[in-house]
Amino acid sequence: MSRVIVIGAGVGGLATAMRLQAAGHDVTVLEQFDSVGGKLGVIEHDGFVFDTGPSLVTMPHVLTELFDDTGASVDDVLELRRLPVAARYRFPDGTELELPDTLDHIPSALDTALGPGRGDQWSAFLARAQAIWDVTHGPFLESPMSVRTMIGGIATPSDVRTVAPWKSLRGLGSEYLDDPRLAMLLDRYATYTGSDPRRAPAALASVPWAEQAWGSWYVRGGLGRIATAMRDRLLALGGRIEFGVEVSRVSTDERAHVDGVVLADGSRRSADIVVANADARQVYDRLVPRRPARIPSALLRRSTPSLSGFVLLLALDDPPAGQPHHHVLFAEDYDEEFDAVFGFNGPPRPVARPTVYISAPDDPEIVPGPETAAWFVLVNGPRHDPEHGVDWDAPGLAESYADQIMAVMADRGVDVGDRVRHRLLVTPADLERRTMTPGGSIYGSSSNGPRAAFLRPKNTSPVPGLYLVGGSSHPGGGLPLVMMSAKIVADLIAARS
Repeated sequence: MSRVIVIGAGVGGLATAMRLQAAGHDVTVLEQFDSVGGKLGVIEHDGFVFDTGPSLVTMPHVLTELFDDTGASVDDVLELRRLPVAARYRFPDGTELELPDTLDHIPSALDTALGPGRGDQWSAFLARAQAIWDVTHGPFLESPMSVRTMIGGIATPSDVRTVAPWKSLRGLGSEYLDDPRLAMLLDRYATYTGSDPRRAPAALASVPWAEQAWGSWYVRGGLGRIATAMRDRLLALGGRIEFGVEVSRVSTDERAHVDGVVLADGSRRSADIVVANADARQVYDRLVPRRPARIPSALLRRSTPSLSGFVLLLALDDPPAGQPHHHVLFAEDYDEEFDAVFGFNGPPRPVARPTVYISAPDDPEIVPGPETAAWFVLVNGPRHDPEHGVDWDAPGLAESYADQIMAVMADRGVDVGDRVRHRLLVTPADLERRTMTPGGSIYGSSSNGPRAAFLRPKNTSPVPGLYLVGGSSHPGGGLPLVMMSAKIVADLIAARS
């Protein structure tokens, strides 16, 4: 079996390492920071524990499969619980919707909150979304990316009509949804890939269907425990993780095949295979020799970077009663939000009155005592780009913008200003530093445009023996897709062996 080096201990790197170590390879993970998880980060402060990445688990069977395939049960190491309410939505007209987490209960909830007939509209849309899922999940999400695979996956005229690759997500939604609140609900799912719903492909309709079909789940103690459980499983299998080790480049032999990595201190580690769980732009701009990086770098330059996020971590005393686990306070002008974030009608800029996402777990394991709460508050934001957009390190900008978001929350009925014990901020600039992601783009490249999937980097690279895994490579960002990415890479390596 092969000696494998995995660069980065994010979810994609850990999942790949688990699979390869279980298959008999000799795996070492090199992580430049002092903890695992990558974008599945955790910040602890004064007894409060905050997840700084994903706030829910969707498609939990993908996580279960990962542990099953490596000889363990996820139920032995993580306590997953399904949320009875997926989210509470507040629309600009003041209407509130509590969206059930059971697919069969959603239509009646929509009729009750938004008016008769809305449930039927959403059900008709989800039927189309399920059909899109059925056509695309095999060739698009579970297989290596290639033109042959992707085009072959929608080979029949009927499949092409179903997926409608010429339509945007919003355009597809307009065929089924005539209530602007339902349209807004659908638009939100484009942000799951860091994209603009006016430009994201209709194929993303499969995202709300998958979430609502398999439900929204939480991990007791916080989602950061997923990464620690993966770390522990890798170590139990005999794999190794080294912290504080920075890789400066991937080395090759006389055949231009991978033969290891060179570290920042000048030392070298030999390997037969290298898996990069790092942002694809970093891989091709910094780690790979210029000649083989030329084509993928050019493709990345043609893609639109995903949006970033501005985060408030609120440690609260006496939190308001009845707060749902997930709360979405929609912007008065959603189009203006996407214009600001992506730099349309002007340069990229912070959104004046953004949609506010609140994650408020009811979990005694993440707070120091009763009558306290740890809230994760997120708004979409433009990436950190001091030269052409927003300099998130500009003095005073982060604090003033945080004050602005708190005021927007209060205007929309969630006023916790006098309950805050601590307020910690994570800007796009902080995300760039914490995750080594250019500009803090959460998902690498966005899905804006019908060709976006073909611009996303493949899991194979032009350098034989080097593979890419994680949210910036195929099939994309988010916990389930990153774990799917790891399975694709492990299968590619198995086929190579």
